[in-house]
Amino acid sequence: MPNSSSLTQFLLLAFSDRRELQLLHFWLFLAISLAALLANGLILSAVACDHHLHTPMGFFLLNLSLTDLGCICTTVPKAMHNSLQNNTTISYMGCAAQLFFFYFFMSAEFCLLIIMCYDRYVAICKPLHYGTLLGSRTCAHMAAAAWATAFLYSLLHTASTFSLPLCQGNALGQFFCEIPHILKLSCSHSGYLREIVLLMFSGCLVFCCFIFIIFSYVQIFRAVLRIPSQQGQHKAFSTCLPHLAVVSLFVSTGIFSQLKPPSISSTSLDLVVSVLYSVVPPSLNPLIYSLRNQELKDAIRKMMNSPSNNFPKSGGQCLCAEEKG
Repeated sequence: MPNSSSLTQFLLLAFSDRRELQLLHFWLFLAISLAALLANGLILSAVACDHHLHTPMGFFLLNLSLTDLGCICTTVPKAMHNSLQNNTTISYMGCAAQLFFFYFFMSAEFCLLIIMCYDRYVAICKPLHYGTLLGSRTCAHMAAAAWATAFLYSLLHTASTFSLPLCQGNALGQFFCEIPHILKLSCSHSGYLREIVLLMFSGCLVFCCFIFIIFSYVQIFRAVLRIPSQQGQHKAFSTCLPHLAVVSLFVSTGIFSQLKPPSISSTSLDLVVSVLYSVVPPSLNPLIYSLRNQELKDAIRKMMNSPSNNFPKSGGQCLCAEEKG
């Protein structure tokens, strides 16, 4: 078995051994990636060009679209290349880079979802303090903190994982590089336990953040139900439900992929689950937000009908300006 000093590449898990199914996977992933690129690109353009979306939520939605694009571009292109070329290899450095960027964008997305939850909480439960608590500088600092936290988190895990000696072969049971599958190749018991402790600590942090999201939405729904007008309740729900749907999709697929019982684990199921939490959420997030956000739909419609008339006439307008009303 090769050790980590002589290891130059890893073997990824192929979707199928049949050439016809490999090409089918290529075209399916191509369609998903193009749809994700188009949808997130439209959201980025709409938020940047329409001054009605220059709000804290619009600013955080722009950052969320960037993370979705990053997630898709990290895992899908290599999987498409391998399916098209009938190949399963990835270089050692390529695997390290893929692991780093995947965890970077995924953790940044989770941090942004927590911030967006706080944004909705303040907007509905403390509307009189919204401009004070979520001013332009505060929005920029919160977004910068999310990206910095994600960078440090992914750097820590990547360095810790690839510092382990690997002597159990080079075959990964996944279509992209992921920490649990690399740990199975380790021959260092102490290093393995160190990374497991880091993962458990990360899991505890994610659980605490998820509890914060649940608590926030309990308070949000209690405040919404006290709104006297049905129109006001509908408007409040229309701004909260897309975010709640994105959080539920992101967290549920990630938890199931990591905590599913070994008794139901199989190669086919592992591939399906990995696609569900690494590819599907970044592709569906733009659709979920667009369905209930009337301002976003109007901005996209105007941009597609007359794109030359939608650029702001005055430059330098901050995307995280205080929300009016």
